Amino acid sequence: MRKICLTVVGLFISFFAAFSQTSQTDSAVYKNRKLKVDEINLVASYYHQDGDHSPVTGGVGTQKLTNLASSFEIKMVKYDRRLRKHTFDFELGVDHYTSASSDNIDPKTISSASKSDTRYYPSLNWTVENEQKGTTFGAGVGYSKEFDYTSYNANVSFAKKTRDRNGEFTIKGQVYLDEVKLVKPIELRTGASGDHYNSLARNSYSGSLSYSQIINQRLQIMFLLDMIYQKGYLGLPFYRIYFDDNSEHIEHLPSTRFKLPIGFRANYFLGDKFIIRTFYRYYQDDWGLRAHTASIEVPVKITPFFSVTPFYRFYHQQAVDYFAPYLAHKTTEQYYTSNYDLSTFNSHFIGGGFRFAPPKGVFGSPHFNMLEVRYGHYMKNIDFNANIVSVNLRFK
Repeated sequence: MRKICLTVVGLFISFFAAFSQTSQTDSAVYKNRKLKVDEINLVASYYHQDGDHSPVTGGVGTQKLTNLASSFEIKMVKYDRRLRKHTFDFELGVDHYTSASSDNIDPKTISSASKSDTRYYPSLNWTVENEQKGTTFGAGVGYSKEFDYTSYNANVSFAKKTRDRNGEFTIKGQVYLDEVKLVKPIELRTGASGDHYNSLARNSYSGSLSYSQIINQRLQIMFLLDMIYQKGYLGLPFYRIYFDDNSEHIEHLPSTRFKLPIGFRANYFLGDKFIIRTFYRYYQDDWGLRAHTASIEVPVKITPFFSVTPFYRFYHQQAVDYFAPYLAHKTTEQYYTSNYDLSTFNSHFIGGGFRFAPPKGVFGSPHFNMLEVRYGHYMKNIDFNANIVSVNLRFK
């Protein structure tokens, strides 16, 4: 992994600290209004996958890929004159991957432009909570950059608790403004473009509604509804298509897509040592894709400070209208893809983790208050499997 420079984090901290030092009167009446660090999270993960249906080579061939990811998150909190709680959440993430399938964009080279790449994605979110009124307002911005993809995003949200504080309604809006570089397979390129590629826009707009309710001391539920609209170039320029007459082209998909996921969560506290967390989601879109997701997670408290969490998720998907495998598309079709992520399949994700949060801190360090490790194995019934290990260190 490339070493991450955290200078920008220091600048944000200095800025907010300087801002918080104004108007420090009446400290005995109001809560402390100095901006202070509330929580720091360091997360690292390793992901490896393998399969036999790479869309880069028309739905056949290796899907080997490894990804190393790390993120640094810092949360800072202050109260204003009206006793509203302000939270500033800054995160800096870096992913680095190597991909055997992407290397086939230009198989004649020793290493094509997309054999490996690094993605950077900083984000900044702010929320202000009025505890007396039970309202929370939030806003945020983010950025993501890799070789062939650039993304800008922004979000706003509002939450309101019920009068008895047992329920909460949340509404959130997000926008992603993306640019996709047209890195085509080497044999389909025209002209001498060198390392200069044209770009096309891909914009996504989403609205989310959720309602959570505490039924009693043991049961909590939540309903979720998302609406996502995408417009622009929605395929990828290096995904090959081989038609039934052996001719070759690149993936072509509609320029708009509307997605509608509907979900339900339920958490049940089974005594002092067990929590049963369940989730179900139904998804559909106007490309013809239909999907069901069901998961269960059962944290088990071994001691007051140590818990283990087994989990399992099942997923079933019906293919989009435009999918066909290698050499199955006809040249008369308007839209076509051999990307098996858009095919019909079942998947299973199973694993577990442990969480250690002693009162005196991990390894006796009072500020290092939590260590969490998780492992998961993912498999599809279309010759695909993956493994992921993640570590989360929290400091307060």
